[in-house]
Amino acid sequence: MKSFLTAFYTIAICLSLIHCSPAEEAASSAMETQTEAPAQPTGKVEKTAAEWKKLLTPEQFSILREAGTERPHGKIYQEFKLQAAGSYHCAGCGALLFTSNEKFDSGCGWPSFYDPAKAENVKLIEDRSGGMTRIEVRCAVCDGHLGHVFKGEGFDTPTDKRYCINGAGLVYVPAAAQEPKK
Repeated sequence: MKSFLTAFYTIAICLSLIHCSPAEEAASSAMETQTEAPAQPTGKVEKTAAEWKKLLTPEQFSILREAGTERPHGKIYQEFKLQAAGSYHCAGCGALLFTSNEKFDSGCGWPSFYDPAKAENVKLIEDRSGGMTRIEVRCAVCDGHLGHVFKGEGFDTPTDKRYCINGAGLVYVPAAAQEPKK
């Protein structure tokens, strides 16, 4: 029975990771890029589902509001690997989450960082979904799902952590971009 449950959960996890078809992947947009850093929220950002749907793309809504996962090694990941110095903000509220200083290529198929750039904008929650225990990463400002963090995997980083983040939930701002207007 134990091996059946293990196989069942393995299949369920694999299916959840490949929830969109190749046609959907080809049609998906690139990681959102802005030439100006978004204004930083001054407090919690709360919206109704209808308001979020108007603000976000369908893929962003699925990830940020429904805890979805983009396909590994997709277009967004390939772009992420090529992005130069810059910052990564929440696609839901604009909060600064990570920078290229904390970025590394873990080879996992999703954007990886070893630490947040602004820890107060990131919250960690125990996640027991899918038959395993993981640590979910959420935006502390708008409560958007970002991904998961894994510890002790042996990466040569200052923290030995891998923040495995859905790129569609991020907005990339190149370092050469302008600061937000006041």
